[in-house]
Amino acid sequence: MKDRIPFATAVRTLVLAALAVTTFAAQADWAAGLAARSPEDQVRDAGRKPAEVLDWLGIGPGMTVMDLVASGGWYTEVLSVAVGPKGLVYAQNPPMIYNFRDGFYDKAMSARLADGRLANVVRLDRDINETGLQPGTLDAAITALNFHDIVNNPGGAEAGAGFLATVKALLKPGGVLGLIDHVGDSDKNNTELHRLDVGAALPIIEAAGFEMASSDLLRNPDDDRTAMVFNPAIRGQTDRVLYKLTKPADGG
Repeated sequence: MKDRIPFATAVRTLVLAALAVTTFAAQADWAAGLAARSPEDQVRDAGRKPAEVLDWLGIGPGMTVMDLVASGGWYTEVLSVAVGPKGLVYAQNPPMIYNFRDGFYDKAMSARLADGRLANVVRLDRDINETGLQPGTLDAAITALNFHDIVNNPGGAEAGAGFLATVKALLKPGGVLGLIDHVGDSDKNNTELHRLDVGAALPIIEAAGFEMASSDLLRNPDDDRTAMVFNPAIRGQTDRVLYKLTKPADGG
């Protein structure tokens, strides 16, 4: 019996060492991938904290994920790094977004994916309810700074509920939707400010049937929430909510 204890301890030590090496290698790959992005992308990391956000959401190697309303693909590339060569990223954009700014987002996404540089990314230029993907395809999805545009438009609460229901159906049981948005106050014109009235949005989110958690990672108390989010004085530094919406394990 006395000999078994050191043997078991040795095995445990070897297993822990192997896990530590694997974790270190994964962290090194993650850091190298983020460092390989363009300087223009990297300068936004201070405000967006990609490593911390994706770690909190539980997005990692081998996952199948979607960047919802990906625009020019900043988060698409971050997700590409996070899931690695064995993972898959769908970069989804509604076709109408390419009408803005003389096709800026189309050009930006095309440049980002040129020559197959992000080999694990599939571009989906389709509305969210027309992706062609089977229900339960995704391990995770993220929508960054978009939900306010959905609920601030004429469709309002109904449009927001429809969006969340569609994404929920695409997630596997236990799958996660990360929702990030600029915080707005209920007494302000959030349509003009491009902000989310959190008080009005929370009932929509809660009614969608996700298990919900929130993080203060992206909060900024210095933002008084009166400036339009593209104002140079606050751009990239807005007060932001970060929600982790998990589809129940029973698929409900």
